[in-house]
Amino acid sequence: MSRHCPTRRTIVGGLVAIAAVPGSVAGLTATNASGQTGAANMQIRCVFDRHSFTATLLDNPSARDLAALLPLDLAIEDYSTNEKIAYLPRKLTENGSGPFTDEAPGDLCYFAPWGNLAFFHGNYRYSNGLIRLGRLDGGAQPLLTRGQYPLRIELLS
Repeated sequence: MSRHCPTRRTIVGGLVAIAAVPGSVAGLTATNASGQTGAANMQIRCVFDRHSFTATLLDNPSARDLAALLPLDLAIEDYSTNEKIAYLPRKLTENGSGPFTDEAPGDLCYFAPWGNLAFFHGNYRYSNGLIRLGRLDGGAQPLLTRGQYPLRIELLS
């Protein structure tokens, strides 16, 4: 009876395979009601006027692309009656985008056709080109301050 002794190549190959396992399998992410995966501990801070608030980003290519741009100094302004917008210095990737149905105030989205962030403080409906990036952690109250302001966005973790 021969006994198999693993070689260094077998051990290293096994470790590489373990490292390649997606975070969702390892329990590092959670899935929300719409089936989108939420990133564990990927949080941003937004500061404008007298407000400082955080948002948790989803684990999707557009949200990761936004995180790679941070920190950013932008301008935030009112758009319509239900959102504030801020234009990014470049467009984000649209890979992995798709429709969603559980729209809610407090959502942070990217509107691909215009290349802007949309911070929703009121009800809205999904439209083509809208990609959800995350959700404000403490609610949409800070977004109710009307006007245009300098906006600072930075990655917390």
